[in-house]
Amino acid sequence: MSPSASPSAAPPALWNRPHLLGLQGLSAAELTVILDRAADFKRLHAAGQTKLDHLKGVTVGNLFFEPSTRTKTSFSLAAKRLSADTVDFTASGSSLSKGETFIDTARNIEAMGVTQMVVRHSTSGAPYHLTKHLKAGVINAGDGTHEHPTQGLLDIFTIREHRGQIAGLTVALVGDILHSRVARSNIWGLTTLGAKVIVCGPATLIPPEIERLGVEISHSLDAIVPRTDVINLLRIQAERQRSAFFPSIYEYAHFFGMNGNRVQRARKDVLILAPGPINRGVELTPDVADGDHSVILDQVTNGLFIRMACLSLLHEARSVSGQH
Repeated sequence: MSPSASPSAAPPALWNRPHLLGLQGLSAAELTVILDRAADFKRLHAAGQTKLDHLKGVTVGNLFFEPSTRTKTSFSLAAKRLSADTVDFTASGSSLSKGETFIDTARNIEAMGVTQMVVRHSTSGAPYHLTKHLKAGVINAGDGTHEHPTQGLLDIFTIREHRGQIAGLTVALVGDILHSRVARSNIWGLTTLGAKVIVCGPATLIPPEIERLGVEISHSLDAIVPRTDVINLLRIQAERQRSAFFPSIYEYAHFFGMNGNRVQRARKDVLILAPGPINRGVELTPDVADGDHSVILDQVTNGLFIRMACLSLLHEARSVSGQH
């Protein structure tokens, strides 16, 4: 495809889903369709085509029942880059404080002509629940501790962009696996595309049953650093923790924080990822966050193109099925 050409529609056989609720259950072909579409959009952007008409006449609703900076801004910008109108909702100061239900809030916003809903909620399964009450397409922007599919996709896209492929790579997810929806989306996506995944952290933050997802469990970062191609450092989610899962932040950083010494023991081309916001000095030290191996800002950039891809693919699938 030439840089100036518009991305072609995905064949219905490869992408026909009206919603994106998680990466669990997506095939390697479906994941690749999203990644390839995002790559097309990134090439168009590099060629100076920053305003496309894929969603002209479409209204996208951003329903965020949890605080967000990167994800909400990224989805809003992605919709506008595709010429969609946007409606932004935050729970603070909304009619929820007057007793309106989650479903009624979403249905009222849909009644304003919204045909795609981007939803973040603290309850696992909330986006799926919405699909039972709305005609609009629903994209999960993070639900409880379940999944965060577009974050998983942008992580995978960033790895593929730097390494060419996912199959055969060893990827470590380090930190708070227990509470991390990002970890679950990464696990589903990476293993489906052929990567080996290691989850690493304190025993209290790794659910034993996660091994059933086809991952290796390690409780020593030092033991796995030399054999990993990618290290994705997950944030310690204090807001989701109801008890102490480790003695202190200092101790966590000592055993599981990525620092300069550990980078020196890693492979020469190791990639360091971290879904924001990062806690400098905890999950990783400033020199690592800003160092040559870090692709953290690439992740943020790539999130825009992944979300453009998801919005456009869902719109096309719904148009083909007559749901638009």
